[in-house]
Amino acid sequence: MAWASLLIAGLCEMLGVAAMNMVNRRRNLQSMLLMVLAFSGSFLFMSFAMRTLPMGTAYAVWTGIGAAGGAIVGMLFFGESRDWRRIVFITMILGAAVGLKLAS
Repeated sequence: MAWASLLIAGLCEMLGVAAMNMVNRRRNLQSMLLMVLAFSGSFLFMSFAMRTLPMGTAYAVWTGIGAAGGAIVGMLFFGESRDWRRIVFITMILGAAVGLKLAS
């Protein structure tokens, strides 16, 4: 259950980062509320995950999901560069997160 909570926390983090980008592009109440709710959900589910998982592992996986996911969302929805080198390094981040799960 802790790993599911951590995954949900990472997905909320991705949504929060996307909403932050939306707030920066056009300030409206809907984008701001989405950002606040997504980051709140991220911290809530992260706290659930840390009841079982070691802090270092949980934080590394959470930030990895958020960083890689944010980059992927930027490429898919916000027109950011899709250079093959970016994709290789995003894959490395996700591989490291999977490796931490396997080592835990």
